[in-house]
Amino acid sequence: MISRGTREYIDFFDRAQEFTTTPGQNGWTIADTSTAGTPTYLCITEDGGAAKLTCTSTSEAQIVTLYHKDVLAFDVRKIKMVEFIALVAGIDSVTTLTMGLGSARNDTDDSVATNAWFRLQGSVSTSAVVVETDDNTTDNDDKATGATLAAVYKKFVISFENGINDVRFFIDGERVAQATTFDMSALTAGLNVQPIVQIQKASGTGVPSVTIAMINMVYNYAYGA
Repeated sequence: MISRGTREYIDFFDRAQEFTTTPGQNGWTIADTSTAGTPTYLCITEDGGAAKLTCTSTSEAQIVTLYHKDVLAFDVRKIKMVEFIALVAGIDSVTTLTMGLGSARNDTDDSVATNAWFRLQGSVSTSAVVVETDDNTTDNDDKATGATLAAVYKKFVISFENGINDVRFFIDGERVAQATTFDMSALTAGLNVQPIVQIQKASGTGVPSVTIAMINMVYNYAYGA
């Protein structure tokens, strides 16, 4: 018996759910390094639903991550594309936002062995988006997109349609960072990934946030021989 086709993993976060360190609906889990205050991470009522992560005003280093608790269910060779609709606010010079796909989570996002994601690093720019991939051999870090973020929803797409040797990034339908070939074909281990959204601040009383209205992943499957 052979069973092959395409599946879709999609979440609109259209429910009442507060994320915790125990996996909840669709596997979503929170990692939270804050020591004071209560960062916000829950589904909210907004145009049909959204997930919001917000740091607190406590002046300390904080990292808040929404992920699948390192259950790496998706083989990058079978992913066709992953799409995020997200809004960011309160980004300052000590804030970093990462959003995309990665292997096992790390407080230092660049230490995640396998990744393909969008990034906003406030110490460089509080609005300029960069993209990067890493297959544990070729590390394409912080490639400029020319796109900037404000407090409005934007659509972010990572496409694997051309294969893992030519990963492509799109923001609001426009391809970005075209001058770089994002080649992940050296992967021999760490082939499986999870969706990750991580917002962090190094210090200060700022309250940066990211609101995710949708995450959609399309991937191929095949069973049998």
